[in-house]
Amino acid sequence: MYLYSGYDLITNPQHWYGFVPRWFSQAVAQLAPIETYLRLQGAAELALGILFLAWFLPRFGVRMASILAVGEMALILLFVGVDPITFRDIGLLGATAALFLLSRPRS
Repeated sequence: MYLYSGYDLITNPQHWYGFVPRWFSQAVAQLAPIETYLRLQGAAELALGILFLAWFLPRFGVRMASILAVGEMALILLFVGVDPITFRDIGLLGATAALFLLSRPRS
């Protein structure tokens, strides 16, 4: 999911304008255009997707990626609320939390 959405955010940020809450868009507009923010979000999502697929990296990278993903999903659920995509977000939150727990160092 992160690879697809990250790529699309970078190449077609205008397709994602409708998914950004108005209050957030107005706050971001104080710093940079929303298109720039969405492209940066896309780059971050591509990096997360690559970290999740990089089996050869230490588990620390997966743990950090899963912490960031859990935080992202939790913030989306907290600030956006319930919408048609909520159930996908809840599933991603659970999956990334499980990945975080499963990637802990073994004793």
